[in-house]
Amino acid sequence: MCRRPSFPRHQFSGTRGVALVEFALVAPILITILLGTFWIGRAVSVYQALERAAREGARVGITSACASCGSATANDSAIDTAVDNALKAASLDTSNPGLLIVIARDQRLDSNDPANYQSSAIKVTVSYPVQLKIPFTTQRATTITLSSSVSMRQEY
Repeated sequence: MCRRPSFPRHQFSGTRGVALVEFALVAPILITILLGTFWIGRAVSVYQALERAAREGARVGITSACASCGSATANDSAIDTAVDNALKAASLDTSNPGLLIVIARDQRLDSNDPANYQSSAIKVTVSYPVQLKIPFTTQRATTITLSSSVSMRQEY
């Protein structure tokens, strides 16, 4: 009688192939989550830079231009320069055509202030477009515009 040679069963079980197929199915999802986390983190970083830039612009705009000038405040170009310098410090492109800096002076910040209350207020809004590059999603080439507003007032 002729016997067949016995081979170990685990050689033909196909577990290596199953693991490879499972990895091929899961890898795009994991890569998308990883890159999505990176780009959302980048958007948060840009938003924080916009917040700092708007705060710096409002600070420059509300303070006196010089010690002996009285209540004269900085002009709009000084505010733009302060915002641009803050954005450059955060490594953002200040020549981006989507960058928008809006300066609103003499804003009434609180409607409950008494009529004889004197204050000078400024509101600086900075908007900047951020392009998301998340693969395998509809957000692949979506540009979102982040915006930050800061209001400050000087009482006298």
